[in-house]
Amino acid sequence: MRIAVLSHTCTMAPTAGDKVPLDHFQVKKAVQALQAYLKSSSCKTLLLNETQQICLLLTFWKIPKQEQTIRIPLPHALRNESVEVCLFTRDEPNMTADQTERFYKKLLTQSGVKFMPQVIPFKVLKTEYKPFEAKRKLLGNFDIFLADARIRRRLPSHIGKHFYERKKAPLSVDLRSKHLARDLDRLVQGTTLTINKKGSCCLVRVAHSGMTTDEIVENLVTAVSTISTKLHMKGKSIKIIHLKSHTSVALPIYTSDLSHLKLLEEELKKARLAEASISSL
Repeated sequence: MRIAVLSHTCTMAPTAGDKVPLDHFQVKKAVQALQAYLKSSSCKTLLLNETQQICLLLTFWKIPKQEQTIRIPLPHALRNESVEVCLFTRDEPNMTADQTERFYKKLLTQSGVKFMPQVIPFKVLKTEYKPFEAKRKLLGNFDIFLADARIRRRLPSHIGKHFYERKKAPLSVDLRSKHLARDLDRLVQGTTLTINKKGSCCLVRVAHSGMTTDEIVENLVTAVSTISTKLHMKGKSIKIIHLKSHTSVALPIYTSDLSHLKLLEEELKKARLAEASISSL
């Protein structure tokens, strides 16, 4: 089964702050088309009850000048309660590694955290997980990695590049937060968009095929709103947004118009005229 190409893509220009005005009707049509495709192809490509990730593919007008990580809380959780979570913590003063592990497990329990992650103190990470094979097994054993904000910058040289290549870079968390349970839940059940300076496109997971149409739409709309609000790029930045799974074609749900490019051209003309008048003096 092929996915029908949508004939009416939203073409409204972003408002101030690059707030993307999604056309909810077109978004829902895209979601339903994608669901129909996944349902028809599930018997060929997926195992029984296996779900596929549903992602947003964002294309910017220009390559970002700075890297950025945007955390996106979602109204409907991407992961179930059986998610495997690993938490890297700092080494507590005057405590052994075992004492540090028990200290943070007690903290998490008292804070009301719904799940209990595997706690790995920094000292243990540096010693027991120094060999490459140990790092590889660690990477495969967990769905998501969290890191004490106080040691996060020290982690890259100890966990290796594979964590970042597999999109499993540890997410920073403030373990001294008064709302620790809420913060951890948002990280584990939400999603994260990583923007780099290598290209004008980026991908972020926002839902899965086991969700209902309305749940996918709500997650998608929330993600786009959060991204457009937190994006550090100046001016009009988002050119096109597509919806896709790993096996489907990309369905456009938003396309910016070209009106702001005309404004840019006018500003450039004014600047050139100003330069010419100055040089003629």
